[in-house]
Amino acid sequence: MGLRASKFHDATTQKTLVFLEALLHDYHPRDFAVELWDGTRWAPEGNQFLRFTWRINHPGALRPALAQSSQLALAEAYVCGDFDIEGDIAGVFPLADYLLQKDWSAKEKLRLSSLLLGLPSRSPFRDLRPDARPHGRLHSRGRDRQAVTYHYDVSNDFYALWLDHNLLYSCAYFTSPDNGLDTAQTDKLDYICHKLRLQPGEHVLDIGCGWGGLILHAVREYGVRALGITLSRPQLELATERIRTAGLSERCQVRLLDYRDLDEPAAYDKLVSVGMVEHVGESQLAEYFNQAFRWLRPGGVFLNHGIGRAGHRPRPDQPTFTDVYVFPDGDLVPVGDVVQAAEGAGFEVRDVENLREHYTLTLRHWLRRLEDHAEEARCLAGEIKYRIWRLYMAGSAYYFETGRLDVYQTLLVKSESGRSGLPLTRADWYR
Repeated sequence: MGLRASKFHDATTQKTLVFLEALLHDYHPRDFAVELWDGTRWAPEGNQFLRFTWRINHPGALRPALAQSSQLALAEAYVCGDFDIEGDIAGVFPLADYLLQKDWSAKEKLRLSSLLLGLPSRSPFRDLRPDARPHGRLHSRGRDRQAVTYHYDVSNDFYALWLDHNLLYSCAYFTSPDNGLDTAQTDKLDYICHKLRLQPGEHVLDIGCGWGGLILHAVREYGVRALGITLSRPQLELATERIRTAGLSERCQVRLLDYRDLDEPAAYDKLVSVGMVEHVGESQLAEYFNQAFRWLRPGGVFLNHGIGRAGHRPRPDQPTFTDVYVFPDGDLVPVGDVVQAAEGAGFEVRDVENLREHYTLTLRHWLRRLEDHAEEARCLAGEIKYRIWRLYMAGSAYYFETGRLDVYQTLLVKSESGRSGLPLTRADWYR
């Protein structure tokens, strides 16, 4: 990278430029510029495309962000305003990988450490941590309610800025990468209903129903009766209002209820859970699937849709940005462990499908829509929340794209004397 500036540099600016040159001298592709607090701009030579600009907002920003060599420290530097990312924020994640994963030689480490220690160490902005960290026993009912409240109760209006018209906060289904978000989310609803093979008059339970988009669609388009359960009161209130407005209150209902407290054995023909199993926790998977098995009638079908970390990736040994700022107590379990827990409860596994490319596309839509409504998002949720969600969406898209995260739809059956009741092929799913 070459320095593009014609002004005098003070000592701190010059030290920062020397450090950046040593830090990034062999990073490729050079698809970004760096802009310092005094307007100094450091960019690749030539006229190549710049994906983003990394703005360092004050002299004390680099040292606390890089000294810890952690994902969380780098993320906090952006969230608290030490850094800004102007342009395509997704482009910063390959750079973060480089900084955290490069195998520096002993000589390089010594030089970088010496240069970093020569920079100021105090950030004027670093006074942040989540305003509501859950307390109590992990995955107790009370703590789970706190964790859900922290994430989902930002405000219904905030989520409505960037979700589709059905308010679906989960992976869409793209029959074409060119489809818009509304089309892809409606196609997702139909795909789930086809997988469940819903029939008029069946009784359906949606575990973690969000704002009611799936049950509304299933009742209206497939003639079922449906119950949705959620731990979020704002979701309950809006879902109930949407059901009333649609004139479906006699066949569709939402309750504020922990899944462990639903006592309705053999009451449902079909179960569905979309994006809720991530909150259950590995230690609770057996109870989760045992409960589901109990709710289903013999021959019933359960579609479980959830994010999992790729099976070859170990569990992180320290809290991640998402753990601390986005999904408290979230637990991304590899699909093999989820399937094992389902089988242990008595389910027969009939289909497992990984839709991770679909989630990459979904998150890019969400991110673009959030950025398009940045000022409204800041007014509704504040600057910190806006930055958290912008970074979380961009990072999640990158992790799905690179295969570090997966999202699975697992179709499970409560077989009756060995009879699954399912057809021989999946052809009807794609009609």
